Amino acid sequence: MAALRTVFMGTPDFAVPCLNMLVNENYDIASVVTQPDRPKGRGQKLAFSPVKEAALAYNLTLWQPAKIKSDEFIRQLEEARPDVIVVVAFGQLLPKKILALPPLGCINVHASLLPEYRGAAPIHWAVINGETQSGITTMYMDAGLDTGDMILKAEIPIAPDDTTGRLHDKLKELGAKLLSETLKLMALGKVPRQAQDNSKATYAPLLTREIEKINWQMPAPSIHNLVRGLNPWPGAYCCHNEKKLKVWQTKVANTDSMCSMPGRIAALGSEGIIVETGKGLLELVEVQPESKRKMKAWECVRGYCLDVGTFLG
Repeated sequence: MAALRTVFMGTPDFAVPCLNMLVNENYDIASVVTQPDRPKGRGQKLAFSPVKEAALAYNLTLWQPAKIKSDEFIRQLEEARPDVIVVVAFGQLLPKKILALPPLGCINVHASLLPEYRGAAPIHWAVINGETQSGITTMYMDAGLDTGDMILKAEIPIAPDDTTGRLHDKLKELGAKLLSETLKLMALGKVPRQAQDNSKATYAPLLTREIEKINWQMPAPSIHNLVRGLNPWPGAYCCHNEKKLKVWQTKVANTDSMCSMPGRIAALGSEGIIVETGKGLLELVEVQPESKRKMKAWECVRGYCLDVGTFLG
C-alpha cells in the first residue's frame, strides 16, 4: 500500500516528534507548513520555529504563509494534492476551504482528553487545576475550536511533581505514537469516529498576565499547582520590596492550618522559606529575584532580607 501523501502543519517544539515520525515511517510529505519567523529575545532577531528547523534538516518543502486564508496559499495546497492534512499546534484555525480540501480530511493531535481542555493551553491548565491524568486525542478537524469527532485517545498520569514542562515532554512523544496509529488505521480505511459530548466540554484559554501573580489567600495546594503549571513558562511570582520574586518550585508543608496572615513568612524550613497561605503552609524551594538567576530559596534569606515575619505580596 502506498504511503499516504500528507501536508504537515505545526509550529512549536511539541509538534516536532510528530514530524519526525512521518519522516521515519516514510510518509509522502508534500510540504511542511509553519508560522512565519518571529522576533525573539532581547535583540528581537527573527527566529525559526522548531518545526521549520526540523523541516530544513530533513530538506522538506517548507511554506510559511502570512495568511492561510489567502487564495495563493490555498492554491498551493490544492496543487500539493494531499490525502490528509496533519495539524499539530499550528497556531491558527483552518478555514473551511482548507478543511474540505484533502479527501481523508484534516486531523489534529490535541494535548488533552477531549472534550476536556479544548483550547490553546491544555497542558498548563491541567497542571494548574491539579488534574491527576492527561493525554492525547487525535481528531477530525471542523470549523470549531477542538470540537471535531475524536479518533483515538491515550492517557498518562500526571505525577504530583510534574510541571507543565515535564508533562509537555511526555505528551509530545505520546502524540507522535498516537498519530502513527491513527494514520495506519486511516490508510486501512478503519478509522473509528466518535462525536464529542459537548455537555462535558471544558476550556483551556490562553494564559493572561493576571494569573501569574500568586494570591496568598488561596490554599497551599492550589498555589503549589499554579507554580507547577507556570513552569517553565511564564512563571508564577510574588512581590518583595516592590520587586518581583519568581517562584519556580514549592512543596506543600501543611494543608490543614488556618493561617491568619496569608503571605507572611512563618518559618525557615529545611529546603527553603515556609509561607502562610489561605489554608496551609507552602515551602518555597526555588526562586528567582528580579533580574537575578534562579536559586534555592534558602540562598535568598540573607541577601534579600527574607526573614520570619516578612510579608510577600
